Amino acid sequence: MLVLELRGEPNEYEKGVNFLLKAGVEIQPLSQDFTRNEERCTSCGACITICPSSAFELDSKTRLVKFDNEKCVACGLCIKACPPRAMEVHF
Repeated sequence: MLVLELRGEPNEYEKGVNFLLKAGVEIQPLSQDFTRNEERCTSCGACITICPSSAFELDSKTRLVKFDNEKCVACGLCIKACPPRAMEVHF
């Protein structure tokens, strides 16, 4: 497994991804490996302050923490910061 960060202009990004796919490289967003156990989450907010990619946000109406795995960069900081251990990584 190799972890890469890809960025660039949208059409150039797509060309790069297509090149990797044609070369036989399997691509998987890292965010798919991180999930939140909804039964364990207490919406304490510890993850919000530690997350560098803002993958967590507090819903102002419900006061519940929402997790957007599309923003997740799989740094793992939330796992250490979560008191009820609601964040899980799957390799």
